[in-house]
Amino acid sequence: MKRRRVVIAAVVILAVAGGGVAVTALAAPDKQGVRRDSGLPPATAPLQRGDLSDSTQAEGTLGYAKERKLNAGAAGMLTWVSGSGSTAGRDDRLYEVDGKPVRLMYGTAPMYRTLKTGDKGDDVEQLEANLRDLGYGGWLTVDGTYTSGTADAVKRWQKAHDLPQTGRTGMDQIAFSSGPVRIKATGAAVGDQVAPGNPVLTTTGSQRVVQFALDVAEGKLAKTGTKVTVSLPDGSTARGKVSAVGKTAKPGSDPQDKTPKINITVAFDDPAEVKGFDQSPVTVNLTGETREDVLSVPVNALLALPGGGFGLQVVAHGKAREVKVELGIFGQGRVEVTGSGLRAGMKVGVPSV
Repeated sequence: MKRRRVVIAAVVILAVAGGGVAVTALAAPDKQGVRRDSGLPPATAPLQRGDLSDSTQAEGTLGYAKERKLNAGAAGMLTWVSGSGSTAGRDDRLYEVDGKPVRLMYGTAPMYRTLKTGDKGDDVEQLEANLRDLGYGGWLTVDGTYTSGTADAVKRWQKAHDLPQTGRTGMDQIAFSSGPVRIKATGAAVGDQVAPGNPVLTTTGSQRVVQFALDVAEGKLAKTGTKVTVSLPDGSTARGKVSAVGKTAKPGSDPQDKTPKINITVAFDDPAEVKGFDQSPVTVNLTGETREDVLSVPVNALLALPGGGFGLQVVAHGKAREVKVELGIFGQGRVEVTGSGLRAGMKVGVPSV
């Protein structure tokens, strides 16, 4: 009996983890789905009633989202560049070429051309919104059309930064990003010659996030909006929620683990409170469905029945009998079970420790 249960328990655990169902041959149950057997298991565990959650843990990395390369907007010598770890907001300098700064403005469309009177497009609309918000064009209609009023606002902005007041602007003066950025790394050093298309900076968003990979079989636990808690390197915890879920499954970085995984990103509820070095390891705790007031047993108490399904070996009065059960959710090393005559406090057979 001991050998049979250890083997079966291992098969069941592996099968459940992989999303499948294993069936191992045992003697057939009677018509009520119960097989009586006087052989006693090596150990027992109580059948418990209470709440059960199919939570899981995953190892993740503390970092920043929205990583991107920022290329030079003009040819010349790099005369100043933001340092790694620094941050930049709207109208802050990112780098300088031949002493002329390129400043950050907010927008999702890239700056890819020289903007001038008569131009239209999303990049024009972004520029107008930034000029208005910075106080250089309170009269502007933000409509994506570069008018003489837009040119006047650009001239006021250029004057404030000691630039030639041409009323035109482009990649040599402005870089767009969706919001404040953090400088992750520099792609060139002061004194280097740069040209359009050459990387100057690697930037990220300014808010902390956690990224981790989760087995596809557990993907239902990490839908967008799922609440999580993150155990941080200093021993504290922070609450957050899943903000992005990858669409393509692929093997993780461990060469010994070929299980398909999906990439998950977690955003913190209060990112300003999250401390820790970039790329620090963290633990993500995901809580999925919670079932209230259910009966559960340790996963290794399950027996695979020859006719299909699973059973438990119930022990009472020095005898053991096998009861067919239906399975619910798995969580915390236990599984929800329902079956004829089952009640809290009953002893069920488990492998010896």
